[in-house]
Amino acid sequence: MNHKSRLSFALLLATAGCSASPTASNYPSYAPPMATAAPLYLERAQEERPSAEAFKDYGVNPYVNTAEDSLSTFAIDVDTASYAIARRKLGESSLPPKDAVRVEEFVNAFNYGYEAPANQAFAVDFAAAPSPSVQGNHLLRIGLSSKKNQSQSRPAAHLVFLVDTSGSMQSPDKLGMVQTTLRTLTQNLKAGDTVALCTYAGSTQELLQPTGMESRAKILAAIDSLTAGGGTAMSSGIDTAYSLAKRTLKKGEINRVIVLSDGDANIGPSGHEAILAQIAQYKEQGITLSTVGVGNGNYKDTMMEQLADKGDGNYSYIDSAAEARKVFGQQLDANLQVVARDVKLQVTFDPALVKRYRLVGYENRDVADKDFRNDKVDGGEVGAGHTVTALYDLELNEQAKGKSASSLATVRVRFVPEGSTQAEELAFAMPNSSLFTTFEAAPRNYQLAVAIAGFAESLRQSPYAGGLDQTLTQAKAAARDNEDESEFVRLIEKAIELGGQRKKLVAAQ
Repeated sequence: MNHKSRLSFALLLATAGCSASPTASNYPSYAPPMATAAPLYLERAQEERPSAEAFKDYGVNPYVNTAEDSLSTFAIDVDTASYAIARRKLGESSLPPKDAVRVEEFVNAFNYGYEAPANQAFAVDFAAAPSPSVQGNHLLRIGLSSKKNQSQSRPAAHLVFLVDTSGSMQSPDKLGMVQTTLRTLTQNLKAGDTVALCTYAGSTQELLQPTGMESRAKILAAIDSLTAGGGTAMSSGIDTAYSLAKRTLKKGEINRVIVLSDGDANIGPSGHEAILAQIAQYKEQGITLSTVGVGNGNYKDTMMEQLADKGDGNYSYIDSAAEARKVFGQQLDANLQVVARDVKLQVTFDPALVKRYRLVGYENRDVADKDFRNDKVDGGEVGAGHTVTALYDLELNEQAKGKSASSLATVRVRFVPEGSTQAEELAFAMPNSSLFTTFEAAPRNYQLAVAIAGFAESLRQSPYAGGLDQTLTQAKAAARDNEDESEFVRLIEKAIELGGQRKKLVAAQ
């Protein structure tokens, strides 16, 4: 980390203060001091729009008393779709549905510049400072980074593009965006890679047998030929895609199906559970599945997220050509090459230091503490050079003064290295140097992550969210002059503008 203050835990508490906030008897009736739930006008702005879209409410994590449970266990998540969906909505002058907001996907949509491990699979970057929105609390950031690909090239990739060409895809922001995305991906593949293309609508069709990059023009022509019309036979399309994938299945290389769709499925065994069960068998054969979401109006987020989770792949949402270049250009190798499977994190807090804690986000990634070392319980997948960030809201004990910060939190990472069947485990203790006396003294990338999480919590209507004005101030102080972070600041400004417009309408009623 940069510019760290070498401070004892006693000095941190003495300078920052550690007054206890009121105790929560039952979640969610308790809201911490200086944290406010979404105002009425923001709630109405999100809920008054009828929609055929499908998002799932996973709730908001409550505080946990450390004396009762000192372990926090969850599967990691490198997906970023939720942030892109929210950006799309805000770009159309509409606040995103609160159920569409997953805090961890907002936070993990950004690059925090963590140092990659040199001699092991993972490294952890810690930072903690007083909370800018909850007086007396601290925010702990845990940044997990994976080892980058040290070779000159990744293994060969054998990809099957499974494209939804049903009638619901007939618009430039759907099938047109799919074609833009596939062109970008194909242009960034290398010699030795292969591509196959199949479609599903009322029936399925194989448009392109597995084809190498020496015939790149043939692949691009097949992509350009895509047209939409008919129903949505997703189930039979998945069967066809995996049949194609088996033709090029090679151990030690990348074998993946990529589904591009608005998530609708209305022909055949279209229920979520039936389709999820359908693909579960294939990952054991070495064929993973990623999803790419497009479109608006009838988008089925839940289906697309769960397909990728069950298929041990990534879930992305493409709302622009720029996002396609980011996901399938800049981040292509990380999104294709898995280096660790079934990755779980378990954070141990010292009850003598931490009165209670709250994991910010990851509500649908919860793992029972007893299952941390149960390797039959699924975790997340991490690609080469991927990073994962998690934030905890902590209330510290008054009697913690004089204690060593090194026992505040210990992070254990359990994972199965790609190509192995045996799980490994690493442990990282939080160093004293990762504690800061003020929020402003903490690293810039820590402040940025806090602002991003705060923005998501406000959109999510979390009872622990601070105000958007405060979040905007934090974002402006932390954001660098680059496209991603400048855009983030503009999105907060847009949300404030939309909330203000709705506030005026509510006041006039």
